[in-house]
Amino acid sequence: MTFTHELGHLIGGWASGATLVDADLAPWRMPYSLHGPDPHPLVTLWCGPLLGVLIPLAIAAVIRRPSAWLVADFCLLANGIYLALGWLSGDRFLDTPRLLDAGAHPVTIAVFCLLTISIGYVRFRRDCVRSFKAS
Repeated sequence: MTFTHELGHLIGGWASGATLVDADLAPWRMPYSLHGPDPHPLVTLWCGPLLGVLIPLAIAAVIRRPSAWLVADFCLLANGIYLALGWLSGDRFLDTPRLLDAGAHPVTIAVFCLLTISIGYVRFRRDCVRSFKAS
């Protein structure tokens, strides 16, 4: 989840002309990417959760295996929860406060969280039940 999410920030920054200052995608640390200057921070910031959801879903659609859907649906749920908890925590280094500072409308963040958490929960729960029944 964190890899595709952070990869989304990197792709968004590259596509919008941001200069990558530093990045760390190591799985044993909290991944991050820093861009500066970033002429379009909303693109860079939104690409993280959007591609963090879309990349795993696309891979699962191609692979068409239950385990791939379990991971993709977890990523769907986790990206929504991450933005929601980031909003609640207010930590200025997390994506949600940065999105708000960059001018994202709170309703767009709320809609993203509502959709990804609700759909992700239903799908991930179904995947887990199927996995445990198969064992």
